[in-house]
Amino acid sequence: MDELVPGYRIVRQIGAGAGSKIILCTDLRTGRQVAIKHVIRSTAEDDKLVEQIENEYHVTHKLDHEHLRKSLAVHRVRKLLQTKEIMLVMEYVDGLPLETARPNRLNTFLTIFQKVAAGLDALHNAGYVHADMKPTNVLLGKSGLLKIIDFGQACRMNHRKERVQGTPDYIAPEQARRLQLDRRTDVFYLGATMYWVLTSEKYPTVIQGTDPRGGIRLITSGKPLAPIELNDKIPLALSRLVMECCRENPAERPADMKQVAARLTVVGNLWKKHLDSKRAELRPGAVADATPGVEPLAGTNDPAPADPGNIRFNDQTVRSLEEEE
Repeated sequence: MDELVPGYRIVRQIGAGAGSKIILCTDLRTGRQVAIKHVIRSTAEDDKLVEQIENEYHVTHKLDHEHLRKSLAVHRVRKLLQTKEIMLVMEYVDGLPLETARPNRLNTFLTIFQKVAAGLDALHNAGYVHADMKPTNVLLGKSGLLKIIDFGQACRMNHRKERVQGTPDYIAPEQARRLQLDRRTDVFYLGATMYWVLTSEKYPTVIQGTDPRGGIRLITSGKPLAPIELNDKIPLALSRLVMECCRENPAERPADMKQVAARLTVVGNLWKKHLDSKRAELRPGAVADATPGVEPLAGTNDPAPADPGNIRFNDQTVRSLEEEE
């Protein structure tokens, strides 16, 4: 079969999961490459997959932001008034998920998450919460390309979901408890994602397995270790930001993505000032001036690297785009 959808020639399958396949195709009208998410409804259990694709198209086909993957079209095959197949035509992103392409330098980490915050801020301004942010839902390409993907769980601001949806390892407490979701829900998801990238550990969420009847089991989350306690190469200001993003009470988190982005900028500025001070101390015959307002950072006993990006906080990188270039 050369065409999955009329007008789009199949190139190859590039992904699969959660009952769907992702197919790379060529738009015969424009020559542009696109990704098509394909779901075949075999049983009633597949209805939720169809709903998620419908939802993703509804949320993203009108969005226009450099860090949000846009949906271009949706095609349905119906039989007896029921959708039997559904195909979502999306922008093709030639890149790797953050889960695979983990950064191990501070400046790369800050750049990535400032872009993620900007994309989520645009989504929030359009009136939606992503509600499923995690490392697999951020794609990284060459030349700084970054796209947030998978909007199947996205919902309107202040929506209350009837059932628990989301990834347990990153889910916000209010989502697990079926309370209203807003900008701060995605702040939690983002904090939990940053926590994993920095520490290789999952932030402990309130979903802890299942109960004997097959439902989810909720707990009051224990006090987790801060990132700096797990890796002293992580700047204190960054560790504090991550932990504030992951606070159980939404009112105690940063209010929105603009605040998160601003705090990430502060982290970069503090670290640069710290390195400048260390360089001055190492310069022969020079006396370093104290830098007022610079927060003490962990992992500063070694000679200062040449630039802020040379701090390596993660030695377990699976594959990093920065090392390919």
